[in-house]
Amino acid sequence: MNALPNATDAADDAPVVRAIDIARHFDVSPPWIDRVLRRGGRRLVRAVDGVSFEIGRGETFALVGESGCGKSTVARMLVGLERPDRGRVEFLGADLQAGSTAAARARRGRLQVIFQDPYASLDPRWRVGSIIGEPLRAAGLAPGAGATAERVAELLRQVGLSPADATKFPHQFSGGQRQRISIARALAARPQMLVCDEPTSALDVSVQAQVLNLLQDLQRDLRLTLLFISHNLGVVHHIAHRVGVMYLGRVVELAPRRRLFATPRHPYTRMLLDAIPDLEMSGRPRSPVSGEVPSALAPPPGCAFHPRCPHADARCRSEVPREIVEAGADGPAMVACHAVEERRIGVAAAAT
Repeated sequence: MNALPNATDAADDAPVVRAIDIARHFDVSPPWIDRVLRRGGRRLVRAVDGVSFEIGRGETFALVGESGCGKSTVARMLVGLERPDRGRVEFLGADLQAGSTAAARARRGRLQVIFQDPYASLDPRWRVGSIIGEPLRAAGLAPGAGATAERVAELLRQVGLSPADATKFPHQFSGGQRQRISIARALAARPQMLVCDEPTSALDVSVQAQVLNLLQDLQRDLRLTLLFISHNLGVVHHIAHRVGVMYLGRVVELAPRRRLFATPRHPYTRMLLDAIPDLEMSGRPRSPVSGEVPSALAPPPGCAFHPRCPHADARCRSEVPREIVEAGADGPAMVACHAVEERRIGVAAAAT
């Protein structure tokens, strides 16, 4: 699927990152002797089971879904913290896992991550100056103590903090300030892309808006590309250019933000949007999210959403839906749903 264009020159037309049919399964089997005695087999958690997308330069691509759908596992594979069992991740045109040369390591350094909990991701024994300065020293970007201190001060100002904060410890800051420190540390390596794994979910609502605005300002000023992981559709509507909806390890719908929020196609996307509080009291019919996400240890056959879907039929219970790509003035969209393919539900129903 083609990314939305975000620049004019030919080099910017190439995607920054491509995930190609990536899958990650975790072995949670009991010890071998227990399996022999109980005559049981291996047990695999299919956290991610065939996900593909690409992100263009300067774009914010969001992955949304309920807890346990595999969003964070995708993020970890994109930054190299998990190795895909199947498929591959390409960053700047090369396999992310390939190569151990200095050039390959430098390329991977252009991809940085911001974690969900800013306190857990910062070493409480280190001062802020050391936390932000360590990537500079590791990458050789600021040779000498003076150059490192100067760059740390610049990064602190860039995220809205004071250079004097470099002498403090993480516990001396609020949650929003700690997340700003995490952002400064990620920027230290001069990245081209940031993977943001629910960076605002642990923050107060007012602080969330400040951090989101900061990310947007940095993206504009530094021409950053963002993968934004979230379960908060309000946040996604504010920051994303395109949105991918995940359910039980798969992307079930992918579309430009405005189209997805205005005319969602997949029944799961509709349920997620119907769960957003209706502050305008429009009175339109709503279908709140019902049921629970099935266990990734034993996913349902066919379409994984069929036990919760009001449109499910025999085909949905036996056959995995294929991806249907639909054109549009704002770019292509994808949906994987038998009911949409068979026109049992359509755009008109989605908008009601």
